Amino acid sequence: MIYCDTAYIAKCYLNERGSDEVRALVRDAGRAACCGFGRLELAATIHRNLREGKITPSQSRIIFAQIDLDESHHIWTWLPFSPDLIGQATSRFRSMKPTTYLRAADALHLTCASGNGFSEIFSNDRHLLKAAAAFKIKGRDVIV
Repeated sequence: MIYCDTAYIAKCYLNERGSDEVRALVRDAGRAACCGFGRLELAATIHRNLREGKITPSQSRIIFAQIDLDESHHIWTWLPFSPDLIGQATSRFRSMKPTTYLRAADALHLTCASGNGFSEIFSNDRHLLKAAAAFKIKGRDVIV
C-alpha cells in the first residue's frame, strides 16, 4: 500500500496532466492510503472542477459514483483524522525550521503518513514534497 495526497487521488478521477502516470502507480500498488481529511479535499476538488466548468454535472455524478465504488472495493484506505492527529501536526510546527514552507493540509498528510509507518508519500505538490524530509519521509512524484 502507498500513501497518496489528495492531488494524486484526484488525478485518478480527473483528466489532468499526470493522470495516466498516477493511475498506473495506484493500479500497480493495488491500494492507496490517505488521511481521512483527504476524502473531504477530494470532494471539494471535484466540486471546484464542476464550478469552474471543467466537468459537467453529469460527469461529477459519474465521478462521485466511481469514488463510491472504488471505496467499496477498498482501493482507498482513509486513515483516521482525529483531534490527536491535529495535535501531532500542530506540534510539528513548533520544532520545524523557520525556513520550512508547510501548509496546514500538507502537515496533516505528512503527519498521517509518518504516524502510520509510511516511508514515502506520493504527490506533485512541490511544497509538500520538499517538506517531507522534515517528517523523515521521502516525497515522490511520478509525473514526468
